Amino acid sequence: MRDAETVTFGGSGLDRAAHLRGDPAALDRLWGDGTARVLPVWRGKPLFRLGNRQALGWLPASHRLVKGRAAQSVFLGLEGAAGRFAVDISDWEPDEIPDTLDAFLDPSEQRHPLLDDDQAFAELRRMMTILTAREAELAATAKAITGWHRSHAFCSRCGQRSEFWMAGWQSRCPACGAHHFPRTDPVVIMLITHGNSVLMGRSPHWPEGMFSLLAGFVEPGESIEAAVRREVFEESGVNVGPVSYLASQPWPFPASLMLGCHGQATSREITIDPDEIEDAKWMSREQMLAVFAGESDAMRPARRGAIAQFLLSNWLADRLN
Repeated sequence: MRDAETVTFGGSGLDRAAHLRGDPAALDRLWGDGTARVLPVWRGKPLFRLGNRQALGWLPASHRLVKGRAAQSVFLGLEGAAGRFAVDISDWEPDEIPDTLDAFLDPSEQRHPLLDDDQAFAELRRMMTILTAREAELAATAKAITGWHRSHAFCSRCGQRSEFWMAGWQSRCPACGAHHFPRTDPVVIMLITHGNSVLMGRSPHWPEGMFSLLAGFVEPGESIEAAVRREVFEESGVNVGPVSYLASQPWPFPASLMLGCHGQATSREITIDPDEIEDAKWMSREQMLAVFAGESDAMRPARRGAIAQFLLSNWLADRLN
């Protein structure tokens, strides 16, 4: 697929310098260099600089908010010769915790007293489209790795608390010696077409009117193609024949790899599983053009930055091959 790697979070050629993760002396030198920059993350929300020039809120390693946290920092990689790190500061308790925290759409922003007025922690799903390709890759990596450490603080073999290891890219159990690695869950997301139409579905917890492509987790022992056919049939009752891969997207909500595929339907009758989705419908190319143009009262388009929007826009432009 043309432009397959231009999807948000799709990769920017970041030098992850994985060979340095097990070299504490080299990491200490990078952290202590004045060109090092650190991205604080609070409960999965990266720091952003808001205002006229919105971007990630990188801090020097000497900043009071992150100073002294080198041992618990995630080494993200190199920008030229300068180190890029992430630090989870979820131990900070703001004066107020909003009800929208961890919701599908969290409009809240948290401002730390040690930061400038134009800096705030904000939900990456809401802010992802303002980022450059490099910043999007760094933010996605920081969110995914810090989130994994928060949810996997104890050894799954013996139950003891694990230690931060390999610059954050592993955890190690001091009791039984087990090493644990960050997980990424494969998810298929399907552009299912039949002639001039595409199959759209709606999850009940989404904002009103929002539809997207069908998606689901790949099960153990299952191929990507089999997962596409199974998920589409389970959710909508539609049978799928040929399946082809289109593009992928790291999706750190919390830690998935979205595998975008094109499936050709061999049936059109829809029978939804209400435990899976709330609604599904076929939309013609002309109807989807109206949705993307904001001229449809029946449907809101998939969110900008999501692979669903990317696949649909390429389908509408006839750029799948």
